[in-house]
Amino acid sequence: MYDRILVPLDGSAPGDEALDRAIDLAATADATLYALYVVDERVLHATQLDAGGLVRAYEEEGERIVSEAVEAAEAAGIEVVTAVEHGSPHRAILQYAEEIDADLIVMGTHGRRGIERYLLGSVTERVLRMSDVPVLSVRSEDSPVEDE
Repeated sequence: MYDRILVPLDGSAPGDEALDRAIDLAATADATLYALYVVDERVLHATQLDAGGLVRAYEEEGERIVSEAVEAAEAAGIEVVTAVEHGSPHRAILQYAEEIDADLIVMGTHGRRGIERYLLGSVTERVLRMSDVPVLSVRSEDSPVEDE
């Protein structure tokens, strides 16, 4: 079914829920879990702060987040590989999925709407549209649901 499951993480509640779902799927399929954090270089270019210090801070945050994923996965008996990459998040996710020959990408969604979605975009939506690999989008329980 699945051998390599990629779960991109950003430290958010939807990302944590995606991790939980990915761990469950990896346990069922006896798959390896790949936990990825992307240092968003768009943020680095948009700020006038000390770029070197900011990069290190984001890398440290990424290492902390993927380390927490390792703890959760190993507690469930799942083999896990971690990576902290740099770039535009959706591009880095797609590139990493190709590098590891992922069978599935499991991503959280924030449920943004309106102007916030327009301004911030949706990494999950971009990955969904551009990926050759199946993508499972996990909606956070706290995400707003639009009325039909």
